[in-house]
Amino acid sequence: MEKTVPGPKPLKVVDGDKIAKASPVDGDGPIAPVADKPDRAEAEDAVRTLIKWAGDDPAREGLADTPSRVVRSFEEFFEGYAQCPRDILERTFEETDGYDEIVLLRDIRFESHCEHHMAPIIGKAHVAYLPFRRIVGISKLARLVEVFARRLQIQERLTAQIANTIDTVLEPKGVAVVVEAAHQCMTTRGVHKPGVVMVTSRMLGAFRDDASTRREFLAMVGNLTSEGTPFS
Repeated sequence: MEKTVPGPKPLKVVDGDKIAKASPVDGDGPIAPVADKPDRAEAEDAVRTLIKWAGDDPAREGLADTPSRVVRSFEEFFEGYAQCPRDILERTFEETDGYDEIVLLRDIRFESHCEHHMAPIIGKAHVAYLPFRRIVGISKLARLVEVFARRLQIQERLTAQIANTIDTVLEPKGVAVVVEAAHQCMTTRGVHKPGVVMVTSRMLGAFRDDASTRREFLAMVGNLTSEGTPFS
């Protein structure tokens, strides 16, 4: 008799006072905690269990404080779940003196964690948009990348979420995002291929429809990382 495997549960995305259901792929607000979220003591006990499973003694001096350190680090690694990316882009400026060319912030370094092995993803993002009537402070683009990176991720989704949020909130003529990253799930385990860099892109609006606009963006980004230590 075949066992029925339930499908993935949708995450609840909180937007101000409204709570709407969204798929894990499209969630672009703070994620509501699961109903049975463990407390800090339970989380620390889970770390002790993993230490035992690895073959060590969580009670020995060098590991005695490790569970609390790990839990605190998780709070930092995954703080993006409690933040709303849309809110970051809400404050905009309309006094641009008619500026309507590409706005690009390149080499935005980020650290994330892959959702399959919870191993670090370290990389950089290049984010551009073609303004329509309004612009946003450049630090907000970096913050947007950071919020999505501080969640369990796959690079393809991270790239799409950054681009889709800019497109939805700013309503520009176009959005372009390129992400380059090294995945430690394949550099420190598994196939053990250090130096491998994954590149993903998302082009919307003019960057997708107009080849010359897309070429201009790629020329501004320049040569992507191709050798040596890619990220520092």
